[in-house]
Amino acid sequence: MAQDKDSRADVPQRSAAEGGPHRTASVARKSGGGLATPSSASEIAAFLKSAKTTNTAAAGRLVFAMDATMSRQPSWDRAMTLQASMFDAVDEAGKGGGDGAGLSVQLVYFRGFGECRASRFVVNAKALRDLMTGIECRGGQTQIGKVLSHVNKENAGAKVDALVFIGDAMEEDIDRLCDKAGRLGLKGTRCFFFQEGSDAVTERAFREMARLTRGAYFRLGPNSSRELAELLAAVASYARGGLKALQSSRRKADRLLLERLETRR
Repeated sequence: MAQDKDSRADVPQRSAAEGGPHRTASVARKSGGGLATPSSASEIAAFLKSAKTTNTAAAGRLVFAMDATMSRQPSWDRAMTLQASMFDAVDEAGKGGGDGAGLSVQLVYFRGFGECRASRFVVNAKALRDLMTGIECRGGQTQIGKVLSHVNKENAGAKVDALVFIGDAMEEDIDRLCDKAGRLGLKGTRCFFFQEGSDAVTERAFREMARLTRGAYFRLGPNSSRELAELLAAVASYARGGLKALQSSRRKADRLLLERLETRR
């Protein structure tokens, strides 16, 4: 399959040998108010070098991607709280199997002029939370196509079970995005789109990409913190144990996610 220009996304993957086997990076510096203050470019780069796969027996792989362009700035602090709670929930869900195999999670974000970056897959989702809460918004157009191309490339090495994307806009060719999403669907990667705001064009695009991958679409409201954490924990359970994990659960969010997924089958 020929690569298009979007498949060459700027998502640097660092050597696992860099930084040593036990090195960790403290990226987000906590302020007095409890939220992280922005990390410097060098701190983010250091984290991306040191964040690496720590458990080859991981039971599933989940990519969490987010739009960090300037349109999200007015609600960025609230979004950070929502997304940070999600990483805590995913971390707990990823440990829930009791068999020693955790869920591997990767963070991808885009912002600014062509900037799109990815961490390594790591088992400790809370480490990615610390990186995420130190990211600042920068002006630029959406780069959802780069995210989808990146996940398609990751699938060549090992299957990515689920992609979660949080954003408020879509400024790209919808047909090209759907083509990339369709390829993910053929490989068994379900995509879960969470929309901030109420832009109709964005909603149509997110819903269609979710449909093509047999995933699900959700709208985020101003008081969605708990709901988002629970839904993302449900996505993590799916990525780790498949539909059976959701079918055997009694949690409300797991049942809701299962209902959405079964309507896509």
